[in-house]
Amino acid sequence: MKQKIIYSEVQCTKHISAVEDALYVLGGKWKLRIIIALISGHNRFNELQRIIKGISARVLSNELKQLELNGLVERVVQADQIPVVIEYIATDYATTLKDVVGALADWGQKHKKKITAS
Repeated sequence: MKQKIIYSEVQCTKHISAVEDALYVLGGKWKLRIIIALISGHNRFNELQRIIKGISARVLSNELKQLELNGLVERVVQADQIPVVIEYIATDYATTLKDVVGALADWGQKHKKKITAS
């Protein structure tokens, strides 16, 4: 059975390039999990580490720095409080990923059902 072609060669190349760019920023085990936690209102470092099972403090710190460099996270220091409070806030740019995350979650649930039904 011949597979139906969905994209032209040019479109295919553009899509591959765009996905490579997205995966460069969002790829890896932790980044999307961090963004989901931030969008869900978990803003402090220890809170993030508690909600994201298995992430070490060092890895969380590095991932937050990378997400900040890419404009997805803002680090807010409240130096007027004792002790100093540091929060991480998902930027408006990060919230543009909500539909992507939703689509991935939907697909993941369907895939899990399909695999466990087999």
